[in-house]
Amino acid sequence: MVAAAGAVKESSSDMHTRPVDPGSLERVADAAGRLERELAKAIIGQQRVIREILIAFVAGGHCLLRGVPGLAKTLLIKTLAECVDLKFNRIQFTPDLMPSDIVGAEVIEEDRATGRRVIRFIHGPVFANIILADEINRTPPKTQAALLEAMQEYQVTVNGVRFPLDRPFFVLATQNPIELEGTYPLPEAQLDRFMFNVVIEYPTADEERRILTMTTATQHVQIAAVATGEEIEQLHAIVREVPAAENVVDFATRLVRATRPGAEAPEFVQQWVRWGAGPRAGQALLLGAKARALLDGRIVAAPEDVSAVAPAVLRHRVLVNFQAEADGLDADAIVGRLLAAIRP
Repeated sequence: MVAAAGAVKESSSDMHTRPVDPGSLERVADAAGRLERELAKAIIGQQRVIREILIAFVAGGHCLLRGVPGLAKTLLIKTLAECVDLKFNRIQFTPDLMPSDIVGAEVIEEDRATGRRVIRFIHGPVFANIILADEINRTPPKTQAALLEAMQEYQVTVNGVRFPLDRPFFVLATQNPIELEGTYPLPEAQLDRFMFNVVIEYPTADEERRILTMTTATQHVQIAAVATGEEIEQLHAIVREVPAAENVVDFATRLVRATRPGAEAPEFVQQWVRWGAGPRAGQALLLGAKARALLDGRIVAAPEDVSAVAPAVLRHRVLVNFQAEADGLDADAIVGRLLAAIRP
């Protein structure tokens, strides 16, 4: 059964999109359930991480995943690719990686029969459906920027020629928060391209025991493809059809604007924040809220959906100043205070 969100005004005049077809809702819930069940076969615990990545995946966004080594970041995204039967490529970012190593390059080939030389474009690893950009902050900004056009425009341009990328296209980039030597912080323009910044924590004691038992045995988990690329593209369109009432849009707008130091911001933002989130953050809040509502079996987005996705949306878009660092506060602490101060 489809549950309505009681906190949302349901008058048709308040909705800025048409209601979702119940059949479409059932397809989304069914596809998401199948994906979660398959991912749970290979990934023990980390339900929050799995759910946030699925929300971004269903909404058509990209994810930045932050966590120490050994927490199954690579296994998670590889398993997701297997669940959807999509082409998966892993790019290991290193200091000597060049942009052409990502997008591809033109080469001159000679036809042995005619002796004629032709220029041919060789596709790079970015030409896949799911990309794992492993330790993206280990490569210089010039190479990091090679992903910008792909993530935003779903194409790459080489020598003035545009090459479209296959859809769906999902980038999950990982960062190691421990090592800073030999790394290049991602520029704000690229950080803003990621819909979510997902933090993966250590497993619980029980989960770790299960991990050790499963990964040191002879059995191997078999992952089945439970969705197609066409289905995922349909989900992207369905998410955008989910209605959001005016109070939900207003809440997302006020939350984003409150991150910016100025007259509309709380006093602690003016004291501790150097730079706030832009309009793309508001888009991510609403799309994430809509996707979360669908995954929970509801046909409208509610304010609590906005609150639930806000940490993943805002933690990489709120830049704290030196005063905040001196006081031991990070972006997560600021976002938590904002959610307490800005009410729906």
